[in-house]
Amino acid sequence: MALLHVQLINGLFQGPKQSPLSQRRARAGRCLCLQTQAPPSRTQRIMESLSVSGEVGGAGGAYSYSALKRLDQLWSSICSSQTVVEEPKKVVSSVPGFFSNSDLADKAVDTFDVLICGGTLGIFIATALCAKGLRVGIVERNVLKGREQEWNISRKELLELVEIGVLVEDDIELVTAAKFNPNRCGFEGKGDIWVEDILNLGVSPAKLIEVVKNRFIALGGLIFEGNSVSSISIYEDAAVLQLNEGNILSSRLVIDAMGNFSPIVKQIRSGRKPDGVCLVVGSCARGFKDNSTSDVIYTSSLVKKVGASEAQLFWEAFPAGSGPADRTTYMFTYLAPQPQSPKLEELLEEYWKLMPEYQGVSLDDLEIQRVLYGIFPTYCDSPLPAAFNRVLQFGDASGIQSPVSFGGFGSLTRHLKRLSTGIYEAMSDNLLDSYSLSLLNPYMPNLSASWLFQRAMSAKQQSNVSPDFINGLLYANFRSMQRLGDPVLRPFLQDVVQFGPLAKTLGLVMLTKPQIIPSIFKQVGIPVLLDWSGHFFMLGYYTFLSSFADPVVRPFLSTLPSKEKYEWKRRLEAWKYGAGLDYKS
Repeated sequence: MALLHVQLINGLFQGPKQSPLSQRRARAGRCLCLQTQAPPSRTQRIMESLSVSGEVGGAGGAYSYSALKRLDQLWSSICSSQTVVEEPKKVVSSVPGFFSNSDLADKAVDTFDVLICGGTLGIFIATALCAKGLRVGIVERNVLKGREQEWNISRKELLELVEIGVLVEDDIELVTAAKFNPNRCGFEGKGDIWVEDILNLGVSPAKLIEVVKNRFIALGGLIFEGNSVSSISIYEDAAVLQLNEGNILSSRLVIDAMGNFSPIVKQIRSGRKPDGVCLVVGSCARGFKDNSTSDVIYTSSLVKKVGASEAQLFWEAFPAGSGPADRTTYMFTYLAPQPQSPKLEELLEEYWKLMPEYQGVSLDDLEIQRVLYGIFPTYCDSPLPAAFNRVLQFGDASGIQSPVSFGGFGSLTRHLKRLSTGIYEAMSDNLLDSYSLSLLNPYMPNLSASWLFQRAMSAKQQSNVSPDFINGLLYANFRSMQRLGDPVLRPFLQDVVQFGPLAKTLGLVMLTKPQIIPSIFKQVGIPVLLDWSGHFFMLGYYTFLSSFADPVVRPFLSTLPSKEKYEWKRRLEAWKYGAGLDYKS
C-alpha cells in the first residue's frame, strides 16, 4: 500500500522539473504523507480478506468492512452530545377525508387488509395473520431471505410458532442447524453455573424464513421485494403507502416491522437519542476442538478501558451448524450513548485480543468465516404505543424486546399469538384508531423492571465502585437463582421477569451478600432505584390482577359490546404478559 502511494506521487502527479530546494521539500512532504497514513487495523485486514456474500436486511445481516464503517458512522451520530440525533424525516402524515374519494384511489395497484413494512421479522406476523384469513402484503427493500448467521433459541420458543400455525413441528428439525448442551453462565474468577436446554439450538434464519415465506405465499400472501416506503398517508378509511419505486398500495392497517432504526419510529420519537444501547461484535470461525457446550453469558475480565470509555465486556458462544469445528463467539457491552463511547471497530480490536484466551485457542489456528457486529438501542418508554391511526409497531420497532437482550426473535415468538389474535380482533371490529392499537403494545412492568439490570451491567465512566462490582453482583444473583431452582432461574434466562422469583432472588442476595448493597446505590443511582421501585410494585400488582381479578372478569367478557370486549381482553393480556405469567416451562 505504501509503495503504491509513493508510485502515485512520483508518477501520476509529476510536474515541471523542480529546483533542489523544491525537491527536498517535496521529499519531506512525501515522508510526512506516508507517516500520517494510518496502517489498516487488524479488523480491516481480517474483514477485507474474507469473501463476503449473502448480505441481507435486518440486524446482523451485513458482514463487510464497508458496512461496519457505515454502522460506526451511524453510531457516532447517535453518540453525539446532542439530545436529538437528527431531525427525522416525516414519513407518516394524516390526510382528511376518505381515500376512496381521492384522486389517488384509481392509482393504487393493490388493496390489502394489512401491509407489513419489513420482512425479516415481519414475515412471521404476516403468516399468522394470513392463516386467519386476512389479505396480507409485505414491502421489503431487499430480497426477503434470512442471514447466514444462526439465531440461538430454545425449542420452547419454536413450539410457540407451531402453536399459531406459522410452522409445523417437522419444520423444527428442518431449520435447526445445531444442538448443544450444557449451557454455562460464568463470571471471572467466581464460578460457573450450568443449565440444560437454554438457548441451546442454532436455528438457520435462511431456512426458517424460507419455510415461513413459502407458507405465507401458499396462503395467498404477496411480497413486494426490492421496494421501500417513501410515505404513508392516513385517511379515514385507509392507510396509503407510496413506494419509492412509484407504486401506490392501500390497506386498512400498516404494521411497521422495520426494526430498531425504522424511519416511522424515528418520527414518533422525534429523533431522540436512545436511553441505552447494547453493542455486539463477534465472529464465526472454524478450528475449535472443544465445541459441544455453549455460554449464555460469561465474563473473562473486569471493567476495562476500550477506546476512551470504560466497559464491562460479556461473552456468548455456541457451536455453529456449518461444521463440527465451527463456533460463534459474541462479545457485547451495555452503555448509555456518549461522545466517548467505543466504536464497533474498537470493540472488534479488543475482541481479537481477548477471544483466543477466552476460548483457549490461537487466532492463527482459526479460519474466520464471518465477522459479526450490531447496535441494539433501547428506550425506557417501551413498548411504543401507536402514535397514528392505522399504524402499529411490531418486533424490535415496538421496543418489546428486553433491554438486556440483543435481538428480539425470542420476544417475537413469545408475543406472536397474543399480537396476531389482537390484531385480527381489531380488524374484525374496525378498531384501528391509535388508542385501540396502543392496547396491543401496553405498559409491561416486567419489561420496565429489566431496565435496572441494564443499568447495573453498564460500566460508569467515573465510578466509585470496584471494577469487580458487576461480576460480583451478577454471580451473587445467578448463584441465588440457582439455589432457588429452575422455576426462578429458567424464566430469567429466557428474558421473562416475574414478581415472585425476582423478589426471592433479591431477598436472598441481600441476606447472603449484604455488603454489595451500598455499591448498588452507587452504581445505578437513587433516581433509577426509585423509578425501578415503582415498576417493581406494578409488577406485583399485575401479578395479583392476573392471578385473582382475571378469573372474576373473564366470564363476563361475552356479555360486553364488541369495543369494551376488545379493550378488556387486551387489559387481561397486559396483566398476564406484563407479569410474565404467560411463561411456560
